[in-house]
Amino acid sequence: MLERINGPRDLDALSVEECTDLAAEIRQFLISEVSKTGGHLGPNLGVVELTIAIHRVFDSPNDPIIFDTGHQSYVHKLLTGRKDFSRLRMKDGLAGYPQRAESPHDVVESSHASSSLSWADGISRAFTRTGRQDRHVIAVVGDGALTGGMTWEALNNITDDNDRNLVIVVNDNGRSYAPTIGGFARFLNGVRVTDSYRDLQEGSERLFDRLGAPGRTVYRAARGAIRGLVSRASGNQDLYSNLDIKYVGPIHGHDLEAVERALKQAKAYGRPTIVHVITEKGHGYAPAENDQADQFHAIGQINPENGESLDASSGRSWTSVFRERILELAHQNERIVGITGAMLNPTGLDAFAKAYPRRVYDVGIAEQHAVTSAAGLAYGGLHPVVAIYATFMNRAFDQLLMDVALHRAGVTFVLDRAGITGPDGASHNGVWDLATLQVIPGIQIAAPRDEATLRELLGEAVEIDDAPTVIRYPKGSVGEPIAALRRSEDGVDVLLESADREHADVLFVAVGPMARIALETAALLEQQGITSTVVDPRWVIPVQRSIVDLARTHRLVIAIEDGIRVGGVGTTIRQELREGGVDTAVSELGTPYEFLTHASRGELLEYAGLTAVQIASDVVEQVQGKRLPIARPE
Repeated sequence: MLERINGPRDLDALSVEECTDLAAEIRQFLISEVSKTGGHLGPNLGVVELTIAIHRVFDSPNDPIIFDTGHQSYVHKLLTGRKDFSRLRMKDGLAGYPQRAESPHDVVESSHASSSLSWADGISRAFTRTGRQDRHVIAVVGDGALTGGMTWEALNNITDDNDRNLVIVVNDNGRSYAPTIGGFARFLNGVRVTDSYRDLQEGSERLFDRLGAPGRTVYRAARGAIRGLVSRASGNQDLYSNLDIKYVGPIHGHDLEAVERALKQAKAYGRPTIVHVITEKGHGYAPAENDQADQFHAIGQINPENGESLDASSGRSWTSVFRERILELAHQNERIVGITGAMLNPTGLDAFAKAYPRRVYDVGIAEQHAVTSAAGLAYGGLHPVVAIYATFMNRAFDQLLMDVALHRAGVTFVLDRAGITGPDGASHNGVWDLATLQVIPGIQIAAPRDEATLRELLGEAVEIDDAPTVIRYPKGSVGEPIAALRRSEDGVDVLLESADREHADVLFVAVGPMARIALETAALLEQQGITSTVVDPRWVIPVQRSIVDLARTHRLVIAIEDGIRVGGVGTTIRQELREGGVDTAVSELGTPYEFLTHASRGELLEYAGLTAVQIASDVVEQVQGKRLPIARPE
């Protein structure tokens, strides 16, 4: 059946029974293919019928479909002709999120949650403004995305100007179904979206409005009473009762016929409509349905027969080290509390929450609120630790600047998945935090190079109560420990130095895990007769005085970071050298000034020129005076 579907309109000729067979085939395809590559399996198993119904009722790409978030778009990719999942989330393969370069059916590429309704608001306004009222906009919003403030800002504006074709599909993928929807609820759903109902409502509103304030009061009271009846009958529980947007649901999301009927009603209504669909994450695959952690939200390679992981262990992860260390610190210091935005397990705060459930706050996908709330907690005498993915920190920059830093609040930010993450693509690579956060006055940013330094730096950070602190580390394994030869008075670790400290050629300033690459590069340069010093600042911002002093005695400084090099740590080091009267040339190595596509971390590091061989080759030419910036003469 799936082989016959090369585009959405191929669905039109299928019966409901054939579509049900297609849904089963798609599930088997997803289980088979995603188990080989890894990816977001559970969410996509939950939206099979919903996605089929959307494409049967609407006309993509003429009717744009926006997924929030985009990890639930695998079925959409299949139905729009993209069936080669062999390199899913790999270089030159399908992206794990919508991607415009892949298909005109993909609209929004960003995988950050809670933005779809703002996109849909803008697109639908543009269609109305330009006379394209025949086109519909469909936003598929996961239940987690509704916890983000942007969705409610968008809803507020949509309800204020609701003369456009906009359908909001709430994909409510809780762990259990709502009660079966009976004929009475279906009847009410149908009534609410008919032209006669709309005309009656608008006519009644105009009539009572002519009676002045008393008439409007009577109208609002009557309308509220009717809404209460409808809400109780349909199981809506008044969630959307204060919005001037029609509500259809809840609908059994795996009943294809019911979902299609609801979407057709919403389409015919001609005004913004919410269709509330109850789905089950991981539906149809027992290992996912029975997984208590996250129902296979995101997986690595697994055995499709039983769901057991096939990923070979590559050592302790950065996240697991944080998980253990924050719990130790919480035992020692009752002032420490944790905050996260719907990422309790992925960031490693779960053990802390289990041990001290009243000291950890999961605020949902609401990063702005999390940061300002942390400022309030600090004012109240606590020390909040905000654990978040580095890329999501972008969303709360203003709150960090104006609510935390301006008020000198002692808040520690732990940024997981910092730097190049790889397979999840452009919006998940955490390469912006070093460049953006260091402009904040008073901030202190640390980048551990191994397990020991992560444990040490986190302990230091939670003792700072008069400024924001940041600990950032990448995805994956921490690797082998890297011992320091000595530590300067201001806390800089010297990892390698030549016998003649006063006359070394190259000073490598390595940010966090880039220390390993710096040491490998130094070993290659030694074979060319070029001597090196390698230091790990630990606290990379502010730049320590010992870095400036070391630069005086070297011919060239190489700063290596896995963040965007524009405005990165290397740029700040160069500025500090100039202010200190040091004219040693600085080569600032980091990721390029562009959005990096999905590929492995190793492939992206090579693309950015951040491998030992590439760096060593460039340094040789700089020392020889063949490449800018040129090393100072001996």
